Order: sequence, then C-alpha cells, then structure tokens
Amino acid sequence: MTGFSRSNLKYMRAFAEAYPNAQFGQQLVDQIPWGHNIRILEMVKDPDTRLWYVQQTIENGWSRNILVMQIESALYQRQGGAITNFEQSLPSPQSDLAQQLIKDPYHFDFLTLTQDAQERDLEHALVHHIRDFLMELGMGFAFLGSQYPWL
Repeated sequence: MTGFSRSNLKYMRAFAEAYPNAQFGQQLVDQIPWGHNIRILEMVKDPDTRLWYVQQTIENGWSRNILVMQIESALYQRQGGAITNFEQSLPSPQSDLAQQLIKDPYHFDFLTLTQDAQERDLEHALVHHIRDFLMELGMGFAFLGSQYPWL
C-alpha cells in the first residue's frame, strides 16, 4: 500500500499500541470515525477512560468537535460526582442511574458572566447559548421556549 502520510502512520501505530489485544471488526473503536479515534488517542491517556469516551461518542452521536469539548471539560471525571439524596429516596437501579446522570461541577464558562450577574442575566445568556447549555446537561433535555407559565 502507498499514500500514507508520516503522521497517519504514526496514528496507526499509536492506535495499534493503544488496543493491542483487541479483535478488529466489532469492537467499539471500529464504530467511530478515524478522526474521533485520533482525538481520543491524543487527548486521553488512560485506556478505561478512552473506551468510555468511545462508548459515549457512539451512544450520543457526538461530532468530533463535541467529543473534544467533552474531553477538555473532563466529562468522564465529572460524571456522577454531585451530592444527592438519590440513594435514600429511589430504589437501587433508579438511584444508580440518576446519580450517573448528574455531573459535578457543571461548567458554564461559555456564558462569560461576572460574579455580580443577576438571574435575568443568567437566563438571557443560557437562551443565547442554548445548544452549549443542553450539551453540558447531557442527554434527555430539550428547549421548548422561554418563560412559559405552568398550568
């Protein structure tokens, strides 16, 4: 075969070294694009963490940019870290699932608010950056509009 660049050969070697005992064909890393695999190899050193990001990419359909954003915000380390009462108030399977969905802390750096921001400022910034906000919350959230009264 010909036509492989030096950097592409380097990534192929890193890929083979990162997954030495894996069978090719039905493993998780085969289910995401090569560019996604390269970003994960470059940015994540722990093998278990790598596989977690691969699995989340498959489940959530993350683009390469969203994957990079999630890695840079340390989503893996933030999952399930929030303090809750789920264990006391929900049965075991549901409490475990609910706890896994909650992050600690949430990162709202994209809002660029100051310390003296009011609730109205927060609302306007969230509506303006709704896509980023929903990505930070995770799966299962949707935006229907703002300021709807509860009936």
